Amino acid sequence: METRARPVPVALVRCQSYAPAQVRAAVTRALDASGIAVSRNTRVLVKPNLLMAKELACTQPQVTAAVCEWLLARGCRVEVADSPGFGRAAAVARAIGLTEALKPLGLAVASRDGAARVELALPDGARLPFTVSRRALECDLVLSVAKVKAHSQMELTLTVKNCFGCVPGLRKALVHAREGQEPAFFADALAALWAALPPVAALADGVTAMHVTGPSRGEPFALGLVGASLSAPALDTALRELVGAPETPLEAALARRAAAGDASARPEAFYPLLEPGECRVEGFIVPATLKHTSFRAGRLVKSLCRRAWAAVRG
Repeated sequence: METRARPVPVALVRCQSYAPAQVRAAVTRALDASGIAVSRNTRVLVKPNLLMAKELACTQPQVTAAVCEWLLARGCRVEVADSPGFGRAAAVARAIGLTEALKPLGLAVASRDGAARVELALPDGARLPFTVSRRALECDLVLSVAKVKAHSQMELTLTVKNCFGCVPGLRKALVHAREGQEPAFFADALAALWAALPPVAALADGVTAMHVTGPSRGEPFALGLVGASLSAPALDTALRELVGAPETPLEAALARRAAAGDASARPEAFYPLLEPGECRVEGFIVPATLKHTSFRAGRLVKSLCRRAWAAVRG
């Protein structure tokens, strides 16, 4: 029987530009109302989306810095890290301005760390071996700071999907090669990865989103908001509703987890600030046909070569 978690807050705040003062005010207001509970010495992994050295494809530096500032003010021990699909996180951070944005806070994007083998529990009871960053597994809280984007394979990439960056970069391509042939199975794996991590809270950068396609080649869309919640699935559902998209494959996978007994995968939400209906937009386009294709052998080799070249260039 499906059980329901206690309602969780989802805080939606309008933010029309990336001016640092405006971002700081919006992020602070959203986090204050989000239900995220931290205290002195809480070890928090701030996980932005650093997909590649392309500004629209990444969480905006001002947003990531504002999240870190909020955490540091509460005495948290903060690390910022991601594992991009191509190149190194530090190189992407330099290219988009995140390195400079974090410098006044005494932070930098962390270098790669070790990986650990975990078994992900799927809703049907199967166990799926996965390799995950030790840094992500050993923190007290993962704060997924995602960019709101359309996605050619998953319809939307939001804060739960952003957790895929906790898988080391090279292994992500291998996961795609192994799991991408079956869309529902791949979505179940992503949902299981979210469940295997320490608690995942979320903040979404929707000031300028990406639509039409994604996660890297879409077009800008002025969504004009940030959102935050102690529950990444709850925030993602609110964001999906306000852009008018249908249920995503990952949202369906989370529903399967909830039906199997994990109430936290599909919690009820309440909205202490704005309701999704008050933020609803017209014209946000998601892919009409999802490209559920795996990284076949030739594509995988090409992907790995591109990644190696990007690493050499730094």
